[in-house]
Amino acid sequence: MDHRLLRTFVTTAQSPTFGAAAARLRITQPALTKQVQQLERLAGTVLFVRGRRGARLTAAGRTLLAEATELDRRLREFDHRLRRLAAGEEGHLALGFGLSSIELAPSLVARFRDRCPEITVALDDLPSSVQVERLRTGRLDGAFVRMPVPPDLEAIPLARDRLAIASARGVEPPGTGVLAAWLEDHPLVRLRPARGPGLTAQVDGMLEELGCRPEIVQEADDLQTVLALTAAHLGVAVVPASAERIAPPGVQLVAIDAPRAEWEVGFAWNPAATSGALRRFLPLLDRGGA
Repeated sequence: MDHRLLRTFVTTAQSPTFGAAAARLRITQPALTKQVQQLERLAGTVLFVRGRRGARLTAAGRTLLAEATELDRRLREFDHRLRRLAAGEEGHLALGFGLSSIELAPSLVARFRDRCPEITVALDDLPSSVQVERLRTGRLDGAFVRMPVPPDLEAIPLARDRLAIASARGVEPPGTGVLAAWLEDHPLVRLRPARGPGLTAQVDGMLEELGCRPEIVQEADDLQTVLALTAAHLGVAVVPASAERIAPPGVQLVAIDAPRAEWEVGFAWNPAATSGALRRFLPLLDRGGA
């Protein structure tokens, strides 16, 4: 049984003749007769009797009509919703973001909600590595991540971020050309590597390039705590410059001018699992649209 045959049964039952039913279905009468015969073979019983006054249902046909009519209605509603989902006229978007996109991601989502209120959006704060894994498994539709992304994903570059020294106000920031020596003289508070593997790799790469190994006095599970510990003079921290938006009043940030201190942030998605809702979202991601 498929929807075509179900629709043929319901339409024929609701029409005075096979000819009228064929016209409603926009097929020829011989084609309708073949479909009715196929349906009756599947059912294993006669469903219609044709006479001078047209086609009428048998007892078996009358028994099935009410349920068939309801199934036909529900299938047509299901088909309509499938088309709306495919076209992005309704649906849901699960998006991820990180600290470097803490302003960009919500602003784009707000614009999208204004344009497409029929599509719901969930926005989760996650490390880039977790976002990539969830894109691959279908748990996220899109993600604002640290670039570059693996080759199985598509991405659009959106913005740049860089590392900065966070220190308590009153602590003299490093001067030009003395960053390595300054870091060696100041204990370091940092984000726990498991909570921010991308940031950890960026900081470690920069420190390796500078040739210094600062003492790490404490690790924290989020950047807000890292900055709070910095404000309490427990140590200094190397954080994204974008963390200035969440820094407490007692913390100052100075951007680092070093070759490995900068990175690009982009929006990534899985081309093998692109929904209609995501296709509606992607046009917002031009460089000037942020």
